[in-house]
Amino acid sequence: MADTSTLRTPAPAWQRLRFDAATAASEEPALASYLNAAILSHHTLVQALSYHLAEKLGSGMVGNQQVRDILVDAYEADPSIISAAEADMMAVLDRDPACHSLLQPFLYFKGFQALQTHRIAHVLWGQGRETLAFHFQSRSSELFGTDIHPAARIGSGVMLDHATGITIGETAVVGDNCSLLHGVTLGGTGKTVGDRHPKIGRGVLLSVGAKVLGNIHVGDEAKVAAGSVVLKDVPAHCTVAGVPARVISGPACCHPAQSMDQSLPDEAGK
Repeated sequence: MADTSTLRTPAPAWQRLRFDAATAASEEPALASYLNAAILSHHTLVQALSYHLAEKLGSGMVGNQQVRDILVDAYEADPSIISAAEADMMAVLDRDPACHSLLQPFLYFKGFQALQTHRIAHVLWGQGRETLAFHFQSRSSELFGTDIHPAARIGSGVMLDHATGITIGETAVVGDNCSLLHGVTLGGTGKTVGDRHPKIGRGVLLSVGAKVLGNIHVGDEAKVAAGSVVLKDVPAHCTVAGVPARVISGPACCHPAQSMDQSLPDEAGK
């Protein structure tokens, strides 16, 4: 097993998570042992995250300790996924009004857990360990209700809100600081091989049930309205809606992924 003592995580996420865990343990003694095992007994976010994810992902096929060793080795191989996990946690706290502490994404929000599982699978994919990467993809699908191909590239500070039904294809790319809600699909349009999935820019909001299909580009800080089907490029800072989607507003800089505002401008000017 890799030595995690050197894999330090900077403030504020890890320190805040420990503070939130200690506060919760004092307020709810029934959870004190659980919080200690999952968070307070560890010295780094790597140790805590590898322990907690292993408890989720372990099975009769691959036991918890073996999974934990795989996770720690992946964090050691690519420390950037540690800082990405920290940014993902802070993104949830900042954008989700139902989130009141870092305990919620870390322990309970399946979108955060699915995304961290994908980050591990992506490292394994890059190492040529494709069968093991697919194993983690499958476990994530079973446990968290998402389907993210291990080869898909996802930036940091990303929030998968609710997450159920999110599907992201093999050649898809998601930029930093995006927000994806449940039922979002980044898919292909048929049996075409090669580069066939969407490329999502930075700070994009993909609202509930949005479908973005094909090797197309969604520009930085664009908003895709709920239930829309996007089949062609979306300009940066614009809002698109409909089936098929068309531009209904923009360009304007409104930071949609941060505001999480899924409402649409009144086209009639009312």
